[in-house]
Amino acid sequence: MVNSTRKLLLLLLLTLPFFSGCALLIATGVVSGVGTGVAMSQDRRTSGMFIEDEGIESRSTGRISEKFGTNTHINVTSFNRNVLLTGEAPTEAARQEVERLAANVEHVRNVTNEITVSDISSFASRSNDTLLTSKVKSRFMDSGKFQINHVKVVTENGVVYLLGLVKRTEAESAVGIARSTSGVKKVVKVFEYMD
Repeated sequence: MVNSTRKLLLLLLLTLPFFSGCALLIATGVVSGVGTGVAMSQDRRTSGMFIEDEGIESRSTGRISEKFGTNTHINVTSFNRNVLLTGEAPTEAARQEVERLAANVEHVRNVTNEITVSDISSFASRSNDTLLTSKVKSRFMDSGKFQINHVKVVTENGVVYLLGLVKRTEAESAVGIARSTSGVKKVVKVFEYMD
């Protein structure tokens, strides 16, 4: 089984350059699914809440895409039914409508709207955000101060958003590490505290 998984991953990695955009999303979803069981087993959310958050993200993204198509760039992140919206919308009215669409998804408790009114970000900007997210997560791991999957990291235009069900000491450590990471412009806490 392990050998089959390795072969599948190797095949996917070798063929990724040939995939179109949609197929690439499907392929990376398959690859990321391999680690989902491990992530869920160490998450402070119940497995039901983990799945519910995935559903909230999917339904919100679907409604936003249906309403706005490619006129916006919106990321929806749900953690313990608290939704974080990041990205860009062309107008304040569109920004507010995206928030309304997400808030009306079943089981959403709270929405934090960090969408900016601006042109859609470039591929280079998004690539830099991905790199910053990786750097912050790597520094979390190196610090050994808390379980890294207890803090979710989302980066948009150099701003790092931290989500999770955390103790206050974990939050302070995470914020300190993220703030001192080269390239991070600002850190925004979207935590839910356990103490």
